[in-house]
Order: sequence, then structure tokens, then C-alpha cells
Amino acid sequence: MLSQWRGVDLRAAEIAQRPTDRPAASIVRGVLGRLRLDQRQAETEIVKVWNHLIDPNLTAHAQPAGINKGTLFVNVDSSPWLDEIVRYRRKEILQRLQTAFGHEKIKRISFRIG
Repeated sequence: MLSQWRGVDLRAAEIAQRPTDRPAASIVRGVLGRLRLDQRQAETEIVKVWNHLIDPNLTAHAQPAGINKGTLFVNVDSSPWLDEIVRYRRKEILQRLQTAFGHEKIKRISFRIG
């Protein structure tokens, strides 16, 4: 009332001072979503399985880098190994990983120098 009598508009200040309480569960869910913990856990699991299912000679030169929308990205340390993997081992690797994780989780593999 006093602000109206003085002719001062305090609505913006009053709105800014309103409590913005939210349940802790919604805050935690939002933080965990931004951290992408589910994605990181899946990537860690893929690396573990990769090191157990794939030939050690190959894993010494190629390691998973991440997964996005069903595509597993694998970094390979040299062009000769990239050529070897893409030409002769790609299908075998994809089949082994799909057997372990399912066809929906890993649909394709992209190898790159890195």
C-alpha cells in the first residue's frame, strides 16, 4: 500500500523475492541429467567388455572413445591398423559387441585415427 501511495512500482522486486523452493529430487535429477552419468556408465561398460571380447593385439591399437545414438566411436592409433580393422575385423567386432549389448545399443561402429 505504501508503495502505491508513493507511486513506486515494486512488483518486479516482489516477484524476485518470492521463494523458489523445489523438491530435492527434481534438483538432483536435473544435475544428474546434465552430468550424463548414464552415458558415462555405458561407455565405461563398453570399454570393459571391449578389452575382454576383442583380440589383445587389436585392443593395443584401438579403444572405444564414446557412443552416440547407437554409433560406437573407436580411436585407432595408426593408419595401417585402421585399414586392417575396417577391412577385415569390423564385422566380427560389431557382432561380438552386439551379442554383448544388443543390436539397439550398438548399431554401427565408426573407426577413426585418434
